[in-house]
Amino acid sequence: MFRAVPMVRMQTIVLARDERSVLEGLGQLGAVHLMRMPSEHEITPLTPADHSTGLSRYEQIRLRIQELRQSLQIPYKPSKSGFAKITVNDAEEHLRLIEQKVKDALKHRQQISERLKEASATHERLSYYSGYDIPLEGYEQFSHLHFVTGSLPVQNLDRLEKTVSQDAIILPLTQKQDIQPLLAITTRSKQQAVEKALLQAGFQYESLPRVDGVTVDGLLEDRKKEQEQLHVELRQMDATINALANEFAETLSEIEEFINVECKILEASQKFPRTESTIVISGWAPSSDVETIRHRIADITGERYAFQTTSPDKLTNEQIPVLLRHSRLLRPFEMLVSAYGLPDYRELEPTLFVALSYIIMFGMMFGDVGHGMVLALCGLFALLSGKSKNVKDAGLLLIFAGSSSIIFGVIYGSYFGIEALKKYAIWHDPLDADPMLLMYGAMGLGIALISLGLILNAVNRFQKGDIIGAVLDKFGLIGLLFYWGTLIILIKGAALRSHGLMGVALVLFLLLPILGWSIKEPLEHYITSKSDKEHASKGGMATAIMESCVEAFEAILSYLANTISFVRLAAYAMSHAALLFAAFMLAAEVKGFPYGGSIFSIVVIILGNIIAIVLEGVIASVQALRLEYYEFFGKFFSGSGQPFEPFSLVQNDKRTDL
Repeated sequence: MFRAVPMVRMQTIVLARDERSVLEGLGQLGAVHLMRMPSEHEITPLTPADHSTGLSRYEQIRLRIQELRQSLQIPYKPSKSGFAKITVNDAEEHLRLIEQKVKDALKHRQQISERLKEASATHERLSYYSGYDIPLEGYEQFSHLHFVTGSLPVQNLDRLEKTVSQDAIILPLTQKQDIQPLLAITTRSKQQAVEKALLQAGFQYESLPRVDGVTVDGLLEDRKKEQEQLHVELRQMDATINALANEFAETLSEIEEFINVECKILEASQKFPRTESTIVISGWAPSSDVETIRHRIADITGERYAFQTTSPDKLTNEQIPVLLRHSRLLRPFEMLVSAYGLPDYRELEPTLFVALSYIIMFGMMFGDVGHGMVLALCGLFALLSGKSKNVKDAGLLLIFAGSSSIIFGVIYGSYFGIEALKKYAIWHDPLDADPMLLMYGAMGLGIALISLGLILNAVNRFQKGDIIGAVLDKFGLIGLLFYWGTLIILIKGAALRSHGLMGVALVLFLLLPILGWSIKEPLEHYITSKSDKEHASKGGMATAIMESCVEAFEAILSYLANTISFVRLAAYAMSHAALLFAAFMLAAEVKGFPYGGSIFSIVVIILGNIIAIVLEGVIASVQALRLEYYEFFGKFFSGSGQPFEPFSLVQNDKRTDL
């Protein structure tokens, strides 16, 4: 419960010809965290295989698949038929044929789309001249008249009309935004003057198509029919492309899974040293799974293998991957721990402590029976209807948080903030209680949690063989003595003085820790290296004592700040109650309205409770998590653990239990 899953390092020597089969077998188990063998343990001077060329080839195939998925709008779905039994050459050939069909279809669709765009643009351009019955054959070739079509900025129209009023007829057409299409008619003799004025006004020429025997209105009708036909063709082409997507979806998934498997195998193969005929596969595995792994390798190789396991106790310099396994009830809190980081393999695993402290702190800040029931019901809904593990875990976390709120709500006598029910409180409502008493309770919880953190740090250091750190570290046993001693002196100072024990307390709780911190570094250097000349030049014991005094002062400030931080538990408990009190006060005010006062009052109470649930719920969860991370974890938890990432060829496989 308090340790990560026990691991052992396994090494197996297999024939090179069996390498792929063994890796496939291990990938199907999903129970081995493969690793590159440290250089000091290599049994051969030969370097691991270099598969960069093959990996690059597979990556190009993967990119081609992604482009096809994007073009066909095919989301990824695992293959129904499992891993495809194909070669990379087969995969490339399949892709080539698919790409050709898709390319042709997309090209055809693009052509239709461009034709439709052109027809639409022509229709829009001609629509401005609808109703003028302009013949399209040779309208620019009249002997005496000159026609000009185009557009200009709408603000220049008045100026143009004034300029050419004597030389041309300006026919403004349907305005589009800030552009004014128009038709200008002038005589051949005035053509140059009119065109000069048009250019000065920012005129843009737009020639009408020349079609014999057709007017503008006739061509408009033809273009409209063409658009309708092109829309039909476009829909047909979209249906064809959708059919291609349905046809090739499974094949693309099979190829992609094949490529993913091949990449994983090649990447894994690059980790292992080898000779011409053998290969050494190394990794970490849960101790409970080792026999299953060994039997699988034996079956695959036909007993042609060597297998060895090594206990982590003999590998003090290696980082061991961490796997956490908890019961269903603790798994939501494992999520909170993992969000900060994983414990080192040799550290205590704090999930149980986090679960208990988080639930208590949340309930203390968010104590209300009604609000807790709402959270619990929301959690129950997520737990029962959630499809993913994370959603189910979040639902279970809400159930725990809501249950804690219910318990503290009974203690506070808070039932949706209803004043009449406060008389049933086991203790007091936070607003009615002595605020100092509530704060003392909050700080008492903080003292307990900080003390637990110091004890856990000492235990962790003992487990790592760091006895000096466990005893003399600022957050070790002597730090715990210092912390409790400081609290005793601050709280019971008067009583100690009256009994003549203040001097003893100062020596025991303050002077002794300072001396312990003073000798910590010199003692470490003496033990690790008796000839450490670098340390000898740092100033000796006097400097160490001075540094320890500074460290003691920093420790006092740190411990006091950490303890006072827990006052926020009381503060947010009171703010939660105050928000509900304010809602009921406002409801009482609106109840006096002449029309609908009672209804408005109920609405205010409901809205106030909703705001309290959402706002205070978020605040309480964040603050409880902050106290866990900064005040508790900061004393013992490194968060530097390496996650256990088993080699798996199964898509989205997270199996660690065999």
